[in-house]
Amino acid sequence: MINQYLSQGLEFLSAVISARMDIYFQIPEESGRNWPSPPPVNGSEDPLSKFVAHYKPSYEEYVMLMSALAPHIMPGFFDQIIQKYLPQGGEFPQFGGAKGAQHRGMLPTAETILFLLAGMDTQARLKYMSLFSEEHPFIAEKILSIEHINHGEPLLSGKLIIDREFVEVFTTGRVVLPKLSISFPAQHIDTQLDWEDLVLSESTRAQIQEIHNWVIHSSTLMEDWGMKKNLKPGFRALFYGPPGTGKTLTATLLGKFTQRPVFRVDTSTVVSKYIGETEKNLAALFAKAENKNWILFFDECDAIFGKRTGVRDAHDKYANQEVSYLLQRVESFSGLVILASNFRSNIDHAFIRRFNTIIYFAPPAVDERLHLWQNAFPQKAKLDESFCLKTLSTKYQLTGAQIMNVVQFVCLQSIAHGERPISMQDVEGGIGRELAKEGK
Repeated sequence: MINQYLSQGLEFLSAVISARMDIYFQIPEESGRNWPSPPPVNGSEDPLSKFVAHYKPSYEEYVMLMSALAPHIMPGFFDQIIQKYLPQGGEFPQFGGAKGAQHRGMLPTAETILFLLAGMDTQARLKYMSLFSEEHPFIAEKILSIEHINHGEPLLSGKLIIDREFVEVFTTGRVVLPKLSISFPAQHIDTQLDWEDLVLSESTRAQIQEIHNWVIHSSTLMEDWGMKKNLKPGFRALFYGPPGTGKTLTATLLGKFTQRPVFRVDTSTVVSKYIGETEKNLAALFAKAENKNWILFFDECDAIFGKRTGVRDAHDKYANQEVSYLLQRVESFSGLVILASNFRSNIDHAFIRRFNTIIYFAPPAVDERLHLWQNAFPQKAKLDESFCLKTLSTKYQLTGAQIMNVVQFVCLQSIAHGERPISMQDVEGGIGRELAKEGK
């Protein structure tokens, strides 16, 4: 059964809590008290079982993981057990725990974990403090986190939070990718096209292969080959060139064929006129994407990665601080970041120096335009005898996006007129409309 291991994990946690409460309230155990053991993995296909098999958490880490997960499955999980020991009610601060804004049950805090593992033993509690350090894998990889607390309150009184994606995986076996919102200023993008549909020069393809190699083999390079101490994390690429030359499609294809979600960052949502808000928005975005194997794609990135200016007033000062913050955050991000711009010269030089690769997407040449025209028309489209794709590719210097716009226009015209054959005149009329949009 898919969630059998998860059920066993909750039974284990319940037994741990009961054992600790028995000790605290000095309830005698006739046959001696044996602490429960975590359920064995045994090759189970349960998502939690796979996670445990991969991370191999210690006993203490398993207790912490299950404690964070329990309220998402059984809202009154902790309350039900505690009520057995406090039938008259009352406060029990030793257990830790907190209330949520809407959740009515107890939510575990870091203090809860210390109580379960160490009771009131000071030395043991100090020993387990390391579970909540920034260096711990669960914390460093954003699997678990400790909620920020108000100034002056104990550091470990913050709620123990498990990342939403892990909750979804452990409970449903799949992840629902986040949607574009104020709190997450990025939109998931994908494509039904393949690499064969992307028409680029050989030199550009070779540079894209470099990115593909990093996505597939970076862990081998960093871990197995020991380059982690010498190389900065992540990979940073700049795509630049005229609109419609394949920058966005390349990013989505990289995600499609490496099985990594691609998120296009909405710069209009990220950038704020209020001081500090842009950095706050970006910090939330990068924190969400860290260790997720996501690809972040900043389309038309000039708005937030543009050149710093001379400081003439407070606005310039804080705008430059935004760029400086971005520089630091992009450089420390462990995943793939792709920036796209129409002009390389618009990007701050400090970013240029730190890109692993800079790829120019040139307007397609004659042969490439011919390939684009040949692939653009659907099989049901009827072309009349006057039609000459070679003439179109030679005469009109269009990008791939412009060609597709023209094809869409003439195909709709054909359908509207009873699926009549498409003529050269129809296509040239569509080209005229497309060029007029750019004032040509």
